[in-house]
Amino acid sequence: FQVAPETKAVMKWLRSIPFVLSASLHGGELVVTYPYDYSVHPMEEKMFSPTPDEKVFKMLAKAYADAHPVISDRSELRCGGNFVKRGGIINGAEWYSFTGGMADFNYLHTNCFEVTVEVGCEKFPLEEELFTIWHENKGALLNYMEMVHRGIKGIVSDKFGNPIKNARISVRGIQHDVTTGN
Repeated sequence: FQVAPETKAVMKWLRSIPFVLSASLHGGELVVTYPYDYSVHPMEEKMFSPTPDEKVFKMLAKAYADAHPVISDRSELRCGGNFVKRGGIINGAEWYSFTGGMADFNYLHTNCFEVTVEVGCEKFPLEEELFTIWHENKGALLNYMEMVHRGIKGIVSDKFGNPIKNARISVRGIQHDVTTGN
């Protein structure tokens, strides 16, 4: 299939800068989804499709959802209420499967872990609703951004102290390696 020029540009940008955490903001629901968004069985809808880093993705999604005043609200009668029993998060493919998502691309082709945040009930909110949506999401965004400090970090260097570019980092028990940046 044809890849749009702006999509190619974003892909190139993501490969050139060693991002480690991102979020894609959408509208139309109140939930945080995490990869994989594409089901292992393409003909199967609503099929749980975990990455090897399932626990990390759940932790990241929960960091956002738990800090969001409406997503963390336990009422099942509100927008997003059908995700209350799941803690306001869901595996993307388990909600609905689609191919070509940025979160899957980032996980498979870069070192970047991305979640998708459905920031509000309206797909296309009115201008006067934006201020409220911003305030509902501001603290959750900041909490999520702080997650960049979790996990292992440091410099991989040779015996002379020189950084090693593109060194492969493996974690026992997780079938997904990452590489060092420039």
